[in-house]
Amino acid sequence: MKPLYLFAFLLLICTTSCKDDKTSEENKKLPRIAIAGLGIESSTFSPALTTEEAFHAKVGDSVFSRYPFLQIDSLNRNRAEWVPTLVGKSLPGGTVTREAYESLVTKSLDMLKENMPYDGLFFDIHGAMSVVGLDDPEGDLIQRIRAVIGDDVLISTSMDLHGNVSERLAKHTDLITCYRMAPHEDAIESKKRAVTNLIDRLESGKGKPAYKAWVPVPILLPGEKTSTRIEPGKSLYAKIPEITKQDGVIDAAIWIGYAWADEPRNHAVVMVTGDDKEKVEKGAEKLAQSFWDVRNEFEFVAPTTTLDESLKLALASDKKPYMISDMGDNPTAGGAGDVTWTLKELLARPEFKSTKGKSLIYASIPGPEFVEKAMEIGVGGKIKAEAGAAVDYRFAGPLLLDGTITAIKEGDTNAEVEVVVKVGNIDVIVTKKRKPYHHLSDFTNLGLNPKNSDVVVVKIGYLVPELYEMRGDWTMALTPGGVDQDLNRLGYKRIKRPMFPLDSLMTQPDLKTRWIPAADAK
Repeated sequence: MKPLYLFAFLLLICTTSCKDDKTSEENKKLPRIAIAGLGIESSTFSPALTTEEAFHAKVGDSVFSRYPFLQIDSLNRNRAEWVPTLVGKSLPGGTVTREAYESLVTKSLDMLKENMPYDGLFFDIHGAMSVVGLDDPEGDLIQRIRAVIGDDVLISTSMDLHGNVSERLAKHTDLITCYRMAPHEDAIESKKRAVTNLIDRLESGKGKPAYKAWVPVPILLPGEKTSTRIEPGKSLYAKIPEITKQDGVIDAAIWIGYAWADEPRNHAVVMVTGDDKEKVEKGAEKLAQSFWDVRNEFEFVAPTTTLDESLKLALASDKKPYMISDMGDNPTAGGAGDVTWTLKELLARPEFKSTKGKSLIYASIPGPEFVEKAMEIGVGGKIKAEAGAAVDYRFAGPLLLDGTITAIKEGDTNAEVEVVVKVGNIDVIVTKKRKPYHHLSDFTNLGLNPKNSDVVVVKIGYLVPELYEMRGDWTMALTPGGVDQDLNRLGYKRIKRPMFPLDSLMTQPDLKTRWIPAADAK
């Protein structure tokens, strides 16, 4: 063959081959991944009930708004064909009604059926949902999802570290992870990790991990004692990356568990997943034993004492603002949010009756009828009406607030209305629906400046970052409510015993790995 013909022949082969490669790349099938999940932290020790509306369920493409890492131009968005179904997230509260749960689950399952088949599913849950008459709701939900989508589909679960991992949940998920920070500054990062792990396993063809190690740890502590800001939580969670960096390990996680629900699944858990059996096993047992070894070192993240003592400290302090956590009814942990016991005590204090005394902001107490009356009267008017204790009246009844309306703020919906009423030198925030106060803007939008207030009392446990940075000083008050920090007062009946710290004289528990079979194991 002459050189010119040979060159043309080789060029034709190269062009055809390159075209075939390009066509092959274009036709490469992206994994098809569904998104589903329900998230709430719900106390069984609160009389409150949570209904469907509280979950603010997003369906279809609106689900993407929850995930910055899955926006239209993001890398992970383009690595898969996404099928968002239903994701519901509720403010922590009371036990979920069975009707609400079944309605949300049915809608989720119907959407999953309509859009099958799938290669994977991103299961976004909290892990501490309680449902009337049903143990282990997340385990129930994932099992019912499996019945629809099949056992071959790869499921990756993202959770809050205050969630609970039952053996059933561990079996029906393939990949699993949880937050590594409390407060949860890494929430989005953790969800992204769950998604990335899922896509990586699908793209590589490795699929389900060969091994899932599950180790129950008989410890049940509140989040306010296990913050990763301080020791020993800080060092305990710092051990996780050294496990996950090993070849053959996909992820490792430590769940503190949820202390304010009374079910057998409520306890700490360690899980490690991967393909190297020895590394997975050793990693899980190391983390579990490390947790057990430091159990007696956990302390509240801030000084704790009675409300009376907290107020004495606040009144004697010259640091502004002196923050007091009204912990027992913390709505971000599952409290009803309308316990009036603390506010009743504050209003009775002579130090706050005069406008010349120390100033105090109280955030907050629900009072829908109070709010309606305040809206009729208007800013600057006098009001005398009751608020609070419509749901949880075990510790104190509704309070008669007699004062001047200084602010009314209407939100995006009729349910989002806030009123500030000044009673003596206390600015009481009354809401139409319960609301946690986490940000400086939550106060400034109401014309309040907490930085200049002598005392700020918030229904919260450990302070979220913005409040933490704002504090002049801080005490956590051991007040009553559905998320009482004194666990011995709660009256557990169904958790597994013995359990630390309820049973303090415990010997070394069995912290050996329990191997969890895959969902499709025969």
